Amino acid sequence: MKRTLSSVIRESGNLTWRQRLKLVVTLSIPAIMSQISAVLMEYIDATMVGHLGADASAAIGLVSTTTWLFFGLTSAVSIGFCVQVAHLLGAGKGEEARSVLRQGLLASMIFSLILTSIGFGVSGPLPHWLGGQEIIQGKASLYFAIFILSLPVLQWNFLASGMLRSSGNMVVPGMTGVVMCVLDVVFNFMLIFPPLDFSIGDWNFYLPRAGLGVAGAALGTALASVVATVYLLIYLWNRGGELKLSGTKGSYKPTRRCLRRAFHIGMPMGCERFISTAAQIVMTIIVAPLGIYAIAANAFAITAEGICYMPGYGIGDAATTVVGQSIGADRKDLARKFAHTTVGLGMLVMTFMGIVMFIAAPLMIEIMTPVEEIVKLGAIALRIEAFAEPMFAASIVAYCCFVGAGDTLIPSFMNLGSIWVVRVTLAALLAPKFGLSGVWFAMCVELCFRGTIFLLRMKSGKWMKRIEKLR
Repeated sequence: MKRTLSSVIRESGNLTWRQRLKLVVTLSIPAIMSQISAVLMEYIDATMVGHLGADASAAIGLVSTTTWLFFGLTSAVSIGFCVQVAHLLGAGKGEEARSVLRQGLLASMIFSLILTSIGFGVSGPLPHWLGGQEIIQGKASLYFAIFILSLPVLQWNFLASGMLRSSGNMVVPGMTGVVMCVLDVVFNFMLIFPPLDFSIGDWNFYLPRAGLGVAGAALGTALASVVATVYLLIYLWNRGGELKLSGTKGSYKPTRRCLRRAFHIGMPMGCERFISTAAQIVMTIIVAPLGIYAIAANAFAITAEGICYMPGYGIGDAATTVVGQSIGADRKDLARKFAHTTVGLGMLVMTFMGIVMFIAAPLMIEIMTPVEEIVKLGAIALRIEAFAEPMFAASIVAYCCFVGAGDTLIPSFMNLGSIWVVRVTLAALLAPKFGLSGVWFAMCVELCFRGTIFLLRMKSGKWMKRIEKLR
């Protein structure tokens, strides 16, 4: 009988470095596939919309940081429940883990509906608040409104994927992410562009596409998310392994204890995501006066960079799982060793990706837009950022290790201080003189600083002390 991840962590002796690395790589590969697929969806959207012109690209780029804000909040809520599940499975408490899953389904949906109401209410004036030019405000509002209406679906997508990863099942969320990316391509192709007449030999064909432009990009992604989320929920219900709900009984009403623990884990992350994304919005406001080309180049460069740093987040997902289950099994020594292994692996992989990004920067932007001015600005930004990738990896994976241990408060403050004090301040000073290059230089400096302070916290071991306070 195949052993579960939790049983391996509970029952194995001192795992060697090679065994830890093999386990982390096995978990990381499907997680990386899922993360890259998510970025590819943005890349595909940007590429298709980019061929509609600079105005359409700038419209999506203007509100992209605000969509991250809502992504971050829903993700934080999911993590508040998923970390509890990882700890419980590590301790061999399957029934309690399923109880947390049930409560998380209801609590997260209520939260996402509240967020959706707020987001839809501000979708109209949002582009104006962000300093967007009048020519792109209408398209930007429409894109954001469609996105925000799909938020409850994304909330359950995050929760279902996170729960499966917490149990050690990285394959199903990873493959579902790939399928969602493929569906996004198909839906976008049919919804963004106008009807198409084409010929093959003597045969003439007519393809009845919707021609919705920017709105089609948002609708395509939303529809792909619906299909993926339905599948994940059905899988979790019927074939979720230790988290399988079919044939089990239990209440979906959140208990005070479960909500309190989710609050202690997720609240600092939610606040950090809110305030750090607010900083990203400020960065958008700093970039906006530089013109439509700069806005579009900034958005394209952010999307392209995601392909390079998403492997770090994939390894981070694996880190959260193995560290969380090691903590649940009361094996702090193993949790610490897993942390060192995953951070080292993340830095190695993202160093390689940084080299690739530096070399291929112009091509990465050209794929998304034919506009020469945008390509030039975007390529310069990517090449500046390439130097930050190793330390960016350190901050990503170390943070995920801390999350797995339930240590989210201090790391969240570290993230906030780094972004607001270093990045925003430096960008505001450099942008007027150096334009978009100055903004991205500020980002590079900040990511190197952030990686350094996260490595220092990991070395200190203080993140392990948070475990005792949560019990």
